[in-house]
Amino acid sequence: MQEVAVIIPAKDEADRIAATVKAALELPGADLVVVVDDGSSDGTARVAGEAGARVVRHARNRGKGAAMETGAEAVRLLDEGRDTPRHLLFLDADLAETAREAAPLVAPVRDGEADMTIAVFATTVKLGGHGFVVRLSRDGIRRATGWTATQPLNGQRCLTRAAFEAALPLAAGFGVETGLTIDLLRRGFRVREVEVPLAHRATGTDWHAQVHRARQFRDVARALAVRDPAVVKRLSRLPGRR
Repeated sequence: MQEVAVIIPAKDEADRIAATVKAALELPGADLVVVVDDGSSDGTARVAGEAGARVVRHARNRGKGAAMETGAEAVRLLDEGRDTPRHLLFLDADLAETAREAAPLVAPVRDGEADMTIAVFATTVKLGGHGFVVRLSRDGIRRATGWTATQPLNGQRCLTRAAFEAALPLAAGFGVETGLTIDLLRRGFRVREVEVPLAHRATGTDWHAQVHRARQFRDVARALAVRDPAVVKRLSRLPGRR
């Protein structure tokens, strides 16, 4: 059985990261969990290390795409001397105990049936209004590749090392999933969606949640703009933009 490295980008997730790490370590073939602390101001790094993860820290917040690249590079260094590099399984830090249900994402990649799998959560949570960002991403991916993603912003993904390297550099911030999907499909890699019983924290509706969604929109729009020039023209027609 080819081993898999779990990479968990995390920022201020001290309350959930231990449960997520411990659950990830229970996955079949997951002999390594790397947590990338992306500029947290709480005890995320300490708690993750105590739970059994290898921890890499960013001194300042650099965004999800950068955290994923840092985690993958840490695994590459640890893989030096191995005959076969580990597959890369990316999980969100707030999955908690449900992270142990991510095994179905690995199987198609390990069996050579897919180069990247994307999770489709069997149970959805109230998203607090960020559906417009999902639509932006889904429509952009469809225009760019002809493929319609069910949950285009889902960060739970397993990739071969070759697929990950082919997608570098990753799109910045929250545009990483959109850019990753487009870039791999355009390069002929096989992408498959897999339903899994995972669940993350629901998105709220307070001011912080609204700022988060605005950043998501910005990053997804930027990822699409460099891959589909028509996006720039479409966005310029949105109300309130000049």
